[in-house]
Amino acid sequence: MIRCHDLQWGHGGRPLTPPLNLQLAGGSLSAIIGGNGCGKSSLLEVIAGLRAPLAGRVELAVPSRGGVAYLVQQQRLDRQFPIQLEDLVGAGLWRSRLSRRQRQASLQQALADWGLLELRQHCLQALSGGELQRALLARLSLTEARLLLLDEPETALDAQGQALLWRHIRRWQRQGRTLLLVSHDLDALRRQLDQALLIAADGCRFVPLGPLLERRTLERVA
Repeated sequence: MIRCHDLQWGHGGRPLTPPLNLQLAGGSLSAIIGGNGCGKSSLLEVIAGLRAPLAGRVELAVPSRGGVAYLVQQQRLDRQFPIQLEDLVGAGLWRSRLSRRQRQASLQQALADWGLLELRQHCLQALSGGELQRALLARLSLTEARLLLLDEPETALDAQGQALLWRHIRRWQRQGRTLLLVSHDLDALRRQLDQALLIAADGCRFVPLGPLLERRTLERVA
């Protein structure tokens, strides 16, 4: 599903790591971890096609249109934009071939699944951070993308919201979708995954998510 060939990325022409060669199978669930500024989000942007790599290439076995969905960090959104929550969520259907009635039913279901029905007419300014994050995840759930790239999907979610998030992540995986997520929540990752891709200055490698892998370890190697 995802193949990286001698991939390098960074800022100002300076690569953050040695060349990365990586292959992730379709239907897999993988996480990217590392210290602040190591290039986790930038790697997702390169894979999504939003940023050009400094070297190498990325191959994705997905349709060229609508095959990839990317969850951005919510601080990059303009909270002043005049849109209601249900319109934000409904944007996930913009490539859908469903009838108008079917799209409306899908939207209602997504709002219900993420606990957003009572907030549907709220503007973005009126939402808490957790409510906005659930809205962004609900929008993602309405896409038909086979590859889901999630940049810190647990942001601002309380314990109930995080449990909801992981139920949906497992549901998406059962549907055969491929998921790659960036996260700082090592405790949650340990409960859900056995290993993660660690980005460090000396290279990228899969590491076990055991009790010895702590945040200070990430900060030291990245």
